[in-house]
Amino acid sequence: MKELVTLFFGLGFVFNASLFIPQALRIWKKRSAKNISLITFAGFNVIQFNGILYGYYQKDSILMYGNLISFISCGIVTLLATFYRKK
Repeated sequence: MKELVTLFFGLGFVFNASLFIPQALRIWKKRSAKNISLITFAGFNVIQFNGILYGYYQKDSILMYGNLISFISCGIVTLLATFYRKK
């Protein structure tokens, strides 16, 4: 049972990271960050970065790498929104 919970915990991070992809694609295709809250996405990035550090210090690779993939996908949205907001 413990292995099953661990599997679903890890898959949850993959699912979480994949939820940012449609937002990144929308910004990229429309070349607009209209209606995107930079504060929200920056906040997500801070929380995910903290999760990476926490996972590292706790030696929890699932937590560390799971937050890392979410940090990357959310970071892409944040960077695209920042870029297109300045245009």
